[in-house]
Amino acid sequence: MSTEYRDTLYQNYHTTQSGRASRRDKQVQFNIEKKQFKQEILPLLRGVDKNAVICDVGCGSGSMLSVLADAGYTNAFGVDVSPEQVKFAKDMGVPNVHCQDFFEYIKENEVQCDVVLGMDIIEHFTKTELVGFLKNMRESLKLEGRVLFRTPNLDAPMATVFANGDFTHENYMNQSSAEQVMLSCGFAQVRVLPSLMRTANPLKEFLRKITYAMMRFRLQLLLFATARSTKGVLFSPNLVIEAKK
Repeated sequence: MSTEYRDTLYQNYHTTQSGRASRRDKQVQFNIEKKQFKQEILPLLRGVDKNAVICDVGCGSGSMLSVLADAGYTNAFGVDVSPEQVKFAKDMGVPNVHCQDFFEYIKENEVQCDVVLGMDIIEHFTKTELVGFLKNMRESLKLEGRVLFRTPNLDAPMATVFANGDFTHENYMNQSSAEQVMLSCGFAQVRVLPSLMRTANPLKEFLRKITYAMMRFRLQLLLFATARSTKGVLFSPNLVIEAKK
């Protein structure tokens, strides 16, 4: 992943993208991310041993690692190629975060993982890079190991808000193509799930649910009108991809 534009944009990624986009106090944004991951990702780890080796690739602010620590996971670590993101994570009190390429880290430290998490990372690879990344990722897993990725969903209404909202994004998937690439790279038991959609205000959440139900019905009606099946189509802003070795 070493191209000139990446070297430029990842150097201060938090200032120019993740932090800029939120326009919130760092601690407030960190807590919001933690709440999202606790509700969206943590339930998918139910049954994973608390001593399991878990790596958060592209760990960013470290909010997912903080959720894991709060839940009692004792052997989790994170890697990120952005020095600024790693510093931010350490400033937030998140331990065991390394500014390094994932594959370099596991090779140097002879690590095999039970679980690899990749929140909002696989969209940053070109298609060729992603296939190589997934194949190598599979080899880094222990027997029965699993991966969990979150990535923008190209079938979502106004998908460009998420897909093109970051200049470093290189590829976009929907449920079908996500399943295709994971199976092609040797993974099994692939599931693609809708991302969590929720607002904090109860009244706004009630109105959001009604609006979403109406919008979803309209989108399904459009698919029906073009003689296409609505099976296997998700409309959430992001996809959550789960797969096993």
